[in-house]
Amino acid sequence: MTNRPARPRLPYPIKGGNFYALDGSLQRLLGRLIPDSLARQQARLEDFGAFCGGPVEEAADYTDRFAPPRLETYDRSGRMVNVIHHNPAWDAVSREVYERGAVGLAFGEKAEPYTLTFAFGYLLGMADISLHCPVTMTGAVAYVLDRFAPESVRERYLPEMTRMDGQALTGGTWATEHHGGSDIGATTTRATLQGDGTARLTGLKWFTSNANGGLALATARPEGAPEGSKGLGAYLVPTHRDDGAPNSMRIRRLKEKLGTKGIPTGEIDLIDTWAVEVAPPPRGFKLMVEALEFSRIHNAMGSVGVQRRAYLEALGYADQRAAFGHTITDYPMVQDELLKMLVAHEAGLVLAFESARAFDAAHGRDVAEAETAERAWLRVATALAKYQTAEDACATTRGAIELIGGNGYTADHVTPRLLRDAQVLTVWEGPANIQALELLRLLGNRLPGFETYRARIEKVTGSAPPALSVLARSTEAGLAEVTQAVALLQADAALAQRHARRLLALMAEVLAAALLLESAVVELGQGNARMALVTRLFIETRVEPLAHRGIVAGREWTSRYFEALAFDGVVDPSAVASLPAMTGVAA
Repeated sequence: MTNRPARPRLPYPIKGGNFYALDGSLQRLLGRLIPDSLARQQARLEDFGAFCGGPVEEAADYTDRFAPPRLETYDRSGRMVNVIHHNPAWDAVSREVYERGAVGLAFGEKAEPYTLTFAFGYLLGMADISLHCPVTMTGAVAYVLDRFAPESVRERYLPEMTRMDGQALTGGTWATEHHGGSDIGATTTRATLQGDGTARLTGLKWFTSNANGGLALATARPEGAPEGSKGLGAYLVPTHRDDGAPNSMRIRRLKEKLGTKGIPTGEIDLIDTWAVEVAPPPRGFKLMVEALEFSRIHNAMGSVGVQRRAYLEALGYADQRAAFGHTITDYPMVQDELLKMLVAHEAGLVLAFESARAFDAAHGRDVAEAETAERAWLRVATALAKYQTAEDACATTRGAIELIGGNGYTADHVTPRLLRDAQVLTVWEGPANIQALELLRLLGNRLPGFETYRARIEKVTGSAPPALSVLARSTEAGLAEVTQAVALLQADAALAQRHARRLLALMAEVLAAALLLESAVVELGQGNARMALVTRLFIETRVEPLAHRGIVAGREWTSRYFEALAFDGVVDPSAVASLPAMTGVAA
């Protein structure tokens, strides 16, 4: 059994904790990616972490269980009012999220890197995915306005979305229609242009999260425009006209959903609805894709936030739960389950922030240009991160409930909400099959998608020190497997359609191994081998082919280092050389 060190037990539940202060991996990662921004905004992040663990968590729990949004369609005189009533506490923390800079810090004369605001989304995901959803879409619409809108539209509406006085208008992305969500090119909503930069929209938007947000970006087809994606324009739809009158739209109903009960998701009839043109055809579809790409990064952040919260709840419970004379973290099977959650979270964290880093690197480039390496890498990294983090969020939340047991299944605990909310993360902004098809397009012969993927991994493996050479060789072996698979699927289009999702999963796990190794190299140089052990465990359990089959010996070392791994401790670099040989072919 494990020798327990003299340390305070992790609190359980984690509710009320500071989600930023508890997350050493996040702090170290931000210190490497955005050191200057972190120096300026460290205190703000710490305050936001406490805010998420306290007031946001309290409002999320009450809203989910007792006070979900309710739609009042008509008032007592029969007049259509379309008012959505929220839990007042949820409304209050929602306003405060924007006041604290979760969107606005990335805009204006002193704009911080987007990576910083993506980190806000990650922290928010630990508390409430329902609240993270409108933050995501507000950021996405603001980004599109900032980058692509006509100057008059940008100057009129962008400040309304990025203000930090608690009065910001929140956003929505209205693309999904009754015929389906992913086939945006089949949009049936019609736009009647008014000749003054505005339009009147008519149609049904079928799945509109943040249904009462102030400004939505919608796709519509102007009269006479061709069918398909090339015929789409992009339009900004305010809930109120400039004269203060309500815009002409009707919320049919709010969806009854499995999870994310705090955010109202509606079916909205656009009835000759006043809108402002942001981009005419064929640019409308491209702008919506830009918004969705931004949102996919936030989706990955939210997924990793859910993973982190589920892991902390499971770890905190196990750290104080006694059974058969021992704290259950003393038992190897419990350790293995916790470490499985841990390495999935650490892998998801580096994947999500790689896509954030790539977004900042590609920011400022004209999307109308031919695909550049930077933009191709952004899209590859985002597809991989969005897919893998969402899958692992579902698995981790289920695992947390199982480990906690009956208590973890009851509504008194946060884990059922995490489990329910996690399911939508695989659906939002394109499910796995859509990400897989996007990946195939990016790996096509005319685009540099695979070259950027290979170069990113080889940059890491080529700089690994001798102490981590085994991990580098294992990662290179994974890259070789990916290279074979890509060549096979590029040569056979029918086979590619069948195996695209498998390729997506393989590429995500090999990239995660490389990014974990990159962190391990840095931290080993700082005298801490913990990430080296995390990387090894991830490779042994998720990447090496032999790890997926059979029962192997030689992994008992995880019990020796369980405390340091699980509780973010320091591992002496000499530990790397003392481990048994890896069982995989690359060792």
